[in-house]
Amino acid sequence: MKRSNYINWDEYFMGVALLSAQRSKDSNTQVGACIVNDEHKIVSVGYNGMPIGCDDDEMPWERSAESTLDTKYPYVCHAELNAILNRNSSNLNGCTLYVTLYPCNECAKAIIQSGIKRIVYLSNKYADTDSSKAAAFMFKKCGINADEYKSDGKEIVLKL
Repeated sequence: MKRSNYINWDEYFMGVALLSAQRSKDSNTQVGACIVNDEHKIVSVGYNGMPIGCDDDEMPWERSAESTLDTKYPYVCHAELNAILNRNSSNLNGCTLYVTLYPCNECAKAIIQSGIKRIVYLSNKYADTDSSKAAAFMFKKCGINADEYKSDGKEIVLKL
């Protein structure tokens, strides 16, 4: 008889996104993303971090400073963009993006341009911001479904 308590696809891929987020050096917000094709194969993962070649120890990680240039915001690549750029497939048409935080408007543009057709997000803590509203507007106009991940409270513990 087969096991009955295995995780479903959404749990599996959101789990990969959550695990990817653990690579982020950001002390405030860790975001992870996992892109999956229609055959349930992972074609990319990403997390929020500095661009390749920018030493994490030499870059600013602050949320606020006298100058915006002394904060993380002009430099950090979001998890969604990293996943799109790091893909191991030339084609993301029809793929699903699992992401731990609802995409901003800039990532929304990259998601749309890449051909991703579905987003499953864990949190939308910035739902009232113009950035999130613009992203939602573009997704709706382009026929991209953005579904909130519905957790059943299942807990998975990894010991490394």
